[in-house]
Amino acid sequence: MGWPLAVSAGLMDKSPRALFRALWALAAGHLLATLLVLLPFAFLLVLAEWQRPIQLVASLLVIGFGVYRLIVRRHPRALARIPPTQLVLWSFAVAIAHGAALMLVPIYLGLCQAFELDAGHQAAGELMKASVGMAVLVSLVHVAAMVGAGGCLAWLVYRYLGLKFVSRSWFNLDVVWATSLVLVGAVALAFNLVSWR
Repeated sequence: MGWPLAVSAGLMDKSPRALFRALWALAAGHLLATLLVLLPFAFLLVLAEWQRPIQLVASLLVIGFGVYRLIVRRHPRALARIPPTQLVLWSFAVAIAHGAALMLVPIYLGLCQAFELDAGHQAAGELMKASVGMAVLVSLVHVAAMVGAGGCLAWLVYRYLGLKFVSRSWFNLDVVWATSLVLVGAVALAFNLVSWR
């Protein structure tokens, strides 16, 4: 979600270096958010007997947040232009609030276990549960993939399309995102309730 801010920084400063500085700041904030979410869960392995209640509460929280985002749809206008000095904080806050860091928690908590045919989710879950160091490595790989993809988009838009493309093609995916949160939370809750019996 942060790559348009990198484009904005590059266009405002008329420098590709500003774009890449912004990407580094966004990566730092995203990594901090991912680590903040994953590390406490890595330390909570001692409390494995609480896994089922945590799964149920996580499902309900995801559903609740999705419903909240469907009801409250407006975006604060203050977030349109973030100064480069505040991009780490912005990236951290948005990765927490928009759920980028939270995307790894369902895998970690075993909410994806109902789909036993999906070896990718199983492997990621086992890797993250292996140790705190592995949770950090998974966070680093996740951030590298996200910033790599976003950085490519930011560079292509900055280099070839410019500000007119961004302002004309901007669309809001909040409703799609909120609906997917509600659906994923409901599916996870249903699977957990069925397997609890």
